[in-house]
Amino acid sequence: MNKGPRVRLPQNDLAVEILANLSKFPRCILLTRVGNFYESYFDQASEVAHLLSIKLTKRTWDRQEVLMCGFPIMHLDRHLKVLIQVHKRCVALSEEFKRDPPEQGFSRRVVRILTPGTLIDESFLNPYENNYLLAIHAVTLDQSFTDRKESDLVTDDIALGLAWIDVSTGEFFSGISDIAGLKDELARIAPREVVLHDALRDQLFHPLRQALTAEGCFMTYMMPQKHQDLQLKSAQTDDLVSTAVEASHECELSSNEVAAVNLLTTFLQAHLLDHMPSISSFTRTNVQNRMHIDSHTIKALEIREELREGGISGSLLSVINKTLTTSGSRLLGRWLGTPSTSVREIRARQNLVSIFRSRHHLRADIIEHLKRLEDASRVVQRFLLGRGDVSDLIIIRSAIEIWSAIEEKIRIEHNSELKRNIPTPMDEWEDLISLMGRMSNLQHLADRIAMAITPRIMEHIDDLPDGEDVVSEDIKDNYMTTNWLTQVNFSPELTTLHNRLADAQASRQRLEEDLQLRLDARSLSLRYSNKYGVHVHINRPNRDAGKIQGSRQFVQIGSTASSKMFFNQTWYLLGTEISHTITNIMIAERAAFEELRREVNSETLALRRNARIMDELDVTIGFANLANDMNFIRPIVDEGHSYHVVNGRHPVVELGLLNTGRTFTPNTVSLGQENRLHIITGPNMAGKSTLLRQTAILAILAQIGSFIPAESAQIGIVDKVFSRIGAKDDLFRDRSTFMVEMLETAEILKNATPQSLVIMDEVGRGTTVKDGLAIAFATVHHLYNVNRSRALFATHFHEVVDLLGYNEDHGYRGHFPNMGFYCTDIHETEDGHFAYSHRLREGVNRDSHGMKVAQLAGLPLSAIHMATETLDCLKHNEGAIMRNADQLRTLGASLVSQQSDKSS
Repeated sequence: MNKGPRVRLPQNDLAVEILANLSKFPRCILLTRVGNFYESYFDQASEVAHLLSIKLTKRTWDRQEVLMCGFPIMHLDRHLKVLIQVHKRCVALSEEFKRDPPEQGFSRRVVRILTPGTLIDESFLNPYENNYLLAIHAVTLDQSFTDRKESDLVTDDIALGLAWIDVSTGEFFSGISDIAGLKDELARIAPREVVLHDALRDQLFHPLRQALTAEGCFMTYMMPQKHQDLQLKSAQTDDLVSTAVEASHECELSSNEVAAVNLLTTFLQAHLLDHMPSISSFTRTNVQNRMHIDSHTIKALEIREELREGGISGSLLSVINKTLTTSGSRLLGRWLGTPSTSVREIRARQNLVSIFRSRHHLRADIIEHLKRLEDASRVVQRFLLGRGDVSDLIIIRSAIEIWSAIEEKIRIEHNSELKRNIPTPMDEWEDLISLMGRMSNLQHLADRIAMAITPRIMEHIDDLPDGEDVVSEDIKDNYMTTNWLTQVNFSPELTTLHNRLADAQASRQRLEEDLQLRLDARSLSLRYSNKYGVHVHINRPNRDAGKIQGSRQFVQIGSTASSKMFFNQTWYLLGTEISHTITNIMIAERAAFEELRREVNSETLALRRNARIMDELDVTIGFANLANDMNFIRPIVDEGHSYHVVNGRHPVVELGLLNTGRTFTPNTVSLGQENRLHIITGPNMAGKSTLLRQTAILAILAQIGSFIPAESAQIGIVDKVFSRIGAKDDLFRDRSTFMVEMLETAEILKNATPQSLVIMDEVGRGTTVKDGLAIAFATVHHLYNVNRSRALFATHFHEVVDLLGYNEDHGYRGHFPNMGFYCTDIHETEDGHFAYSHRLREGVNRDSHGMKVAQLAGLPLSAIHMATETLDCLKHNEGAIMRNADQLRTLGASLVSQQSDKSS
């Protein structure tokens, strides 16, 4: 704001309201509605103009100039996207309201504060992803940390309470974690904003602040209310397919979870303001029922994003996502982040996939219905937040009709098969019928909406402007209208008012015709306008105004170059009656809309449940399409410890190859009690890393209920998937690439269980050969003897296989009876050409063929020749040279001398 001892702040109503709001919301960008514009004033206007690249100007108030900028209301979403998503600013929206009486102008107040995590229905909100706001409570709020070293010394087991919500859908979750596990939770939840206790605002080196900063999280701060009586019901799961979880089971929350929920609800109340919904239920995440995938594995397997360019294209999600609705796509994303470990739940999903895959006509019929479904979950939430409009009512009605049609299609198909005695596994139909049995019959709500909204609006919903919920509040726009939103017979009051309006309009028509005839004025019309009010309008005054001007019943009140306006007592009284009736109809329509809003809100739970069931149908039908298009099979998932996949394929790599006219080489992987750990060797670029990723991806696909790309598969439940593939340095924490790799390895060795699946690639690289070899051997030894997990361990340290006692003469076995050795190969021709086989075979390949990869990469020929000669010498003297620095120096000098001679 303008400062200085002699500057007097403007005292008009608008300026006083703006100054009050700037003081009340000091950390927010304030946008104030003024007519058809949103405007910013005083010193903040400079910042807003700069951030939005709009013109900065001045306005004179009380004889002094103040800075200002603004933009039309139609551009609000565009500028909010820049402020919130690009610049991560909080925006306070101040709206204007008519005073009572209206002649006193407008009052203004902040109705909502927008942040990255509190978006509701803005056009830039991604419809295919959840927009989570996450609150975290830490038990060490009263402990100070003066530097990063002190923070690093704190153990990673600081207890945390988590609570997160998607404000746009109302999905609300809670859980517990600690500092060590927070990175994995952040990767799974992917919050757009993280709320912390205000006590942490200045605690830069608090371990929680450090962890969130390292992950690039946007943090905000809030002082929670001390005492909130939260009447919340929690459920163990939000999945509806499995009959094992038919009812929600209330569960006890930890004190940290309660604190996190309290923090989150306080934040919502402070930011949603007029749009704060009542929150009554949420889902508590149960880690026992979900596969754990750590943050590194989510990235390494490219589950949600492709590593190289960071976009969704090329990710696992992009390949398997065959959903037809935006809400179905969001559900699939959640399933991928938290695969199930419940065999019953997995088989229930598989049963749905089997039903739809084997019944093309049923699948096709439901697909046509799903294509017409809008995002009912977000529409329902808009009503709860007080933002629903007429178009949303129509979407609700349409959704209910589509749901009923899908139910009917499934019922007819089931009954038809029963009559024809078609053999079908009993549990397949049982799970689908059970799922549909949880649908609520909401036809009464659809009928109420249909009875309320006029057919014209129903048929032309796409022509409605965004946000239109009632007819125009300007009487002149509706003076002659028949385009009402609400049907005449929706309520007795509306029926009476419309009958009264019809009588008055008929009287108006008779009066207009009588005056035209009596005054010989064919251009005469009876009108209403904001400027002249109820008046008689003559469009051709030179021809038609003669008799009027000579009559005492008409008084001229205005004129233009082509028309004249007159006051007439008879028309004034009738026109005023019409105006009052129109006003009362508009009030009644708004009341009717509010009544429908309340009816929709009363059915919130049923609407959300039905929408969620449709999402599960959408996802499983997508799985059926995927299985049909890419020849996926149904895996057997059980409680055992085996992993047996015959001729499995990597779905993302396979699709990429198919798009270029090539085929994928499948491989069989069999892990179990007799052979639970595989050591894999082979050339660079021969497919080892692809095989490792493929093995983990197929387990994830199987446990989300999808079919998988293979000839056959039997997979015992995997509780955790770990990967050590690819590593980058962590500059924020001052960690080298090797240090990051060792930290990942340590996490695996400390947390993997016999039910886990571990894939590790090139452990020990980035340090000396001796150190790396020792670490690689120790890692394998620990995995085998302590963790006892199912594991694939790929390495270029061929000495590791010798340390493990590998001997081809002993049937490709080593010191450990339950360890196998496998490799990939290169097929080389006599003329020097070669090709990768990609096919896994039993045994060890001691040649990594790094020179061939270097040649393919385009290293200069001189470098290739030098490397080849060096390698030949090293191989020839391998035993001695590798242990003797003097001999290595002599070899180096000889190679340099030979190269110099060739150059000269």
